[in-house]
Amino acid sequence: MPILPSALAQLPIRRLTVDDLLACADLSENRGWPREEHKWGLLLTAGTGYGIDDPSGAGLITCSVVTSYGPGLAAIGMVLVAERYARQGVGRRLMEHVLSEAGDTPLTLHATPFGQPLYEQLGFTETSRAEMVLGRFTFTTPAPAVPVRPATAEDLQAILRLDHEVFGLDRTHVITRLPAFADHLRVAEENGEITGFAAAWPNMDTHVVGPLIARDTATAQALIASLAAATDRPLRTDIDVRHSALLSWVKENGIDSIASNAVMVRSLPDLPGDWRRRFAPLTVAAG
Repeated sequence: MPILPSALAQLPIRRLTVDDLLACADLSENRGWPREEHKWGLLLTAGTGYGIDDPSGAGLITCSVVTSYGPGLAAIGMVLVAERYARQGVGRRLMEHVLSEAGDTPLTLHATPFGQPLYEQLGFTETSRAEMVLGRFTFTTPAPAVPVRPATAEDLQAILRLDHEVFGLDRTHVITRLPAFADHLRVAEENGEITGFAAAWPNMDTHVVGPLIARDTATAQALIASLAAATDRPLRTDIDVRHSALLSWVKENGIDSIASNAVMVRSLPDLPGDWRRRFAPLTVAAG
């Protein structure tokens, strides 16, 4: 029996834990997204999940995850509403709760065309766009000869310093999870200096490239090519559209565009850090 709107509005919003991983994956699947259980595991441990239980006992009505980078920024992702409860104000109610919990902390998210109007009403503005690309890397157009090698434990501090410099905030609690989360982690190194790093982590039948931090486009290309050589899976990543040269190059190598999402911020004029060296995020969770 359907829940009346008045009763729906009274259902409590609670914090999610790793015990909710399968319910979150079920909700992803319900909305036609990949289950992405591996990514959910990272998000629910490195971030804070919010959700509303379905009173019928059939999992979650809605969910979202917030990854905090201190008082300077938090990222909202995986905003999902079960199909049977869509267009009943559930997503807005959850987002309003997340905004209340965030207080004065600036926020960012990646918005699908479906979700963008709601986020605009809630005070988010578009600052750039990210193009999601997917395909089997063909090596048709070679990468520049930038030295790239597998990362070691000794590289972690240098990776953290570079990430902090480029991202603009401390992501230690997320980046230190990369060696266990990713199947492949590469660094670009010249004259003893790490000039970029990138990871490829498993997601369903693909490997997702992210984060991708690099001194320039040539370094980003070399990192992607190195990761592609290490897997027989298709590659997926989300590239800031301002990096047009990198986007053209990956498309020459068989990785085609499948979606375009708005990068949005609230209470900030733009994201901190240096976008010129930030090519792809760690995880994208568009809503």
